Amino acid sequence: MAEIARMFPRLPSVDKVLSSDAGRALQQRYSRDAVCDAVRADIDRLRERAKAGGSVQDAQLTPDAVAGRVGAVLEADSGSRLRHVVNATGVVLHTNLGRALLADSAIDAVARAAAEPLALEFDVGKGKRGDRDDLIVEHLRALTGAEAATIVNNNAAAVLLMLNSLAEGKQVIVSRGELVEIGGSFRIPDVMAKSHAVLREVGTTNRTHAADYEREVGPDTAMLLKVHTSNYRIVGFTKTVPLSELRSIVDAVPERSDLIVAEDLGAGALIDLANWDLPAEPVVAQRLAEGADVVTFSGDKLLGGPQCGIIVGRQDLIDRIRKNPLKRALRCDKMTLAALEATLRIYRFSRAPEEELPTLRMLVRTVEQLEAMGADAAAALRKTLGDDYSVCVQPSQAQTGSGSQPEVTIESRALAVTSQKHSPDAIAAMFRSAGRPIIGRIENDQFLLDLRTIAKADDLVPDLSQLPDQS
Repeated sequence: MAEIARMFPRLPSVDKVLSSDAGRALQQRYSRDAVCDAVRADIDRLRERAKAGGSVQDAQLTPDAVAGRVGAVLEADSGSRLRHVVNATGVVLHTNLGRALLADSAIDAVARAAAEPLALEFDVGKGKRGDRDDLIVEHLRALTGAEAATIVNNNAAAVLLMLNSLAEGKQVIVSRGELVEIGGSFRIPDVMAKSHAVLREVGTTNRTHAADYEREVGPDTAMLLKVHTSNYRIVGFTKTVPLSELRSIVDAVPERSDLIVAEDLGAGALIDLANWDLPAEPVVAQRLAEGADVVTFSGDKLLGGPQCGIIVGRQDLIDRIRKNPLKRALRCDKMTLAALEATLRIYRFSRAPEEELPTLRMLVRTVEQLEAMGADAAAALRKTLGDDYSVCVQPSQAQTGSGSQPEVTIESRALAVTSQKHSPDAIAAMFRSAGRPIIGRIENDQFLLDLRTIAKADDLVPDLSQLPDQS
């Protein structure tokens, strides 16, 4: 208690710290409120430490000492909370690492949209108000064959808006085997409940037949909904109803011209990945051609654009969706629209979109290209890490990610980093603590840096000089 009584009077006041040379220097760099709050917090910590019986040195109580600690805190707190990392996991569309990377032209479009006024909802030719959807509708019509299109801020929102606009208070028939749960525990039945559509499950988990749908179609049915099970597969004794059969079921009820066939593709592709010997993924244009009236899909998955949800289909249905008040609540901002429009232009006009879109470029690279990059990266890493570590190029299996093709892997190559002194977990932690964290994976008791998701060999090296000493 005597030490506390002796120390408290020597605690500097907030004003004394702020009026010191060091305090004034901080206020030249940061707002007065931020400096004041940080100074008060530092003095409070000193007081609490003394109350708890901790040692507080006289040198820690000077205004300059307080200002020095506060400066370090403010420097750390004022930096961006978004940390740029190197994705060496082998998962091309890694949800936790931001999914699709944008093409250079899309990045430029975002920067210009952020920095300059643009005709977002203004028809320059007519000199009057326009519609922001007009920026992307023509491209989507050309790429998918749809009559109309609109976008919202993600695919879950697209499904919610589509169901609420077209089936509120009415029955939507879905196969039990397609009632998926996506990341973050969002489930199709929950989204449907929020849309105020009435879920009607048909079939069983592993087998659903056309007759199951036919039996349930009634006066309260608004829609037959097909959900692409992109994030899991049921194998073995299974049966699903193709989209074309759902179209036939609806067409067989001519008195119900209002019945809708809709599909949630989840990832959704604009071009056929089989062109590069990759596993096939449903192509939006094909799904519309096979009978879907409306299709929803994501912008930041296989499309390789920004996060958004895209809805394409019949003009009358898209018109109903766009008139829903929820559309405004779920609409995209100008930077998303700029990035999407630039991405769609690549698909529509580029001779080789796989060379311009990072997502496609990573997916289609050959093993020979990866091995060449791996040789350069391995040599650089050996030089940087030293004799305590072994680095070699070995076969690996990468994944598309973000719920796309979960059971399918893509042949790849990886750098295996091992050590007699350090465990795989310790090596992984070391790479994560680099100035620019490098995120790999541990597999078969090895730390792997998969080259499928690396843009260039140097990405694995630049910040390694900042790694802490593990000795």
